[in-house]
Amino acid sequence: QTGVLTPLSQQVLIDCSWGFGNYACDGGEEWRAYEWIKKHGGIASTESYGTYKGQNGLCHYNQSEMLAKITGYVNVTSGNITAVKAAIYKHGPVAVSIDASHKTFSFYSNGIYYEPKCANEPGALDHAVLAVGYGVLQGETYWLIKNSWSTYWGNDGYILMAMKDNNCGVATEATYPILA
Repeated sequence: QTGVLTPLSQQVLIDCSWGFGNYACDGGEEWRAYEWIKKHGGIASTESYGTYKGQNGLCHYNQSEMLAKITGYVNVTSGNITAVKAAIYKHGPVAVSIDASHKTFSFYSNGIYYEPKCANEPGALDHAVLAVGYGVLQGETYWLIKNSWSTYWGNDGYILMAMKDNNCGVATEATYPILA
């Protein structure tokens, strides 16, 4: 909205959104994070709060440093790949839940990821990531997904996930915030 990209802290949501039903590194849901952001007047920047640690920490945000205020969020039509693509195109990155329970996901390094055993039903989705783009590689469509497991995971922290069969549920529970 300002033309300046300010990295927002993932860690503040891990440390502080427990009261909204999220369980830090043991899981949570995007809508609960949005509700926390709405109630607290925004989210802290990575610079003011700290970077992702990969573990739970103590909540220590400063109310005067909250950025990116939101008024709500939109649930993208479940399972509709075209709707998710349109949301990314019109609104920017979209939060999505995926099935990340397979070792093939944990050890991904390159190429388009397709896991035949991956689920795409809401109850089987266990990890929140960010869909930041989409494309075609050698005739195969994919989502460009940013993970939270650091730049040492995957391809500098990103993964290309196959769109085919809504693999791993990328299009099942997509949401994006409405900026204030």
